[in-house]
Amino acid sequence: MRKLLLLFTLTAVAFAQNITGDWQGTLQVPQGPTLRLVFKISRADDESLKATLYSLDQNGQSINATSATLQGGTLKIAIAAIGGYEGKVNGDSIAGAFTQGGAPIPLTLLRATPATAWAIPEAPAPPKPMAADADPSFDVATIKPSDPAQQGFGITLGRGGANVLTTLNTTLTDLIAFAYNVHVRQITGGPSWMDSDKYDLNVRPDTPGIPNVKQMQTVLKKLITARFQLAFHRDKKELSAYILTVAKTGPKLTKSQSTGNNPGIGMTGPRTMGVMNCTMAEFAGFLPMRVLNAVDRPVVDQTALTGRYDFQLKWTPDNAATPPAADDPPDLFTAVQQQLGLKLDAVHTPVDVLVIDKVEKPSAN
Repeated sequence: MRKLLLLFTLTAVAFAQNITGDWQGTLQVPQGPTLRLVFKISRADDESLKATLYSLDQNGQSINATSATLQGGTLKIAIAAIGGYEGKVNGDSIAGAFTQGGAPIPLTLLRATPATAWAIPEAPAPPKPMAADADPSFDVATIKPSDPAQQGFGITLGRGGANVLTTLNTTLTDLIAFAYNVHVRQITGGPSWMDSDKYDLNVRPDTPGIPNVKQMQTVLKKLITARFQLAFHRDKKELSAYILTVAKTGPKLTKSQSTGNNPGIGMTGPRTMGVMNCTMAEFAGFLPMRVLNAVDRPVVDQTALTGRYDFQLKWTPDNAATPPAADDPPDLFTAVQQQLGLKLDAVHTPVDVLVIDKVEKPSAN
């Protein structure tokens, strides 16, 4: 019996070892690009599996998987903030699907050989951060009315290592909220066009290096003052708010392995948020900015969690156009607790508000 058990154990280990190596396949995104993906699978010191994803047609930068397992011939690779891959191993091929936000997309992976392997580009040198004590302003800045047909929304820092801030479909209220780290309901007294006119910005600081969030907020404050002639005073107002805390189950978050100093937060699907390299304060600030249908008031971080995290959050909006199906994710508040181990509790409390005294439409570039 011992010999049989030993033989089974050795066979299982040998099978698991067979999965190590490079696996590659072509992903056809519906109504989107064709992407060449490579999964590099290796073994950690404790014999568990590790996986790294490379998207060769998106700069080829590596993304470390949160976990990788092989059980009963099924390979599962989870990547926090993105989704992952699941497939059935059959010799030198794996038939499965890749998931990022929406529905799974079929993806067959083939084991790469020296003759068939796609070249993985060398990782670019990490961008140099702006000096921590820098007080930057803007060097070059363009403000253009957004194309009405243009979809989406975004505020992006340092994309691709560039020392630049870009925005997409942002109102002046959005810009003030980001620059001063407040909720839009904490901005009062301005003209109606502040909430309706949308702009695309491209802003380059006058200081070298990639700015962190606070430094880019400083740049944006100076830009808004100069180009929109913004003037305001502060006051207090009683508002409804949400408090973000850790649930009794404890946090269910993955520590980020990124070496950058800025978060990556965005919608990877109509009901899915991907979060990378993000503090809880940054996450709390993002929730009311773009999830207003469910979080229509300021969110205050009281988790006491430090560090940066990667995670994905899936929920069904309360005002969804169609009734939720049985397998749809829960509402936002339930999803935050079940998926992240956090809680959103409603409170009523005095908060700081910005009262607009003067503002003008942007001056020419």
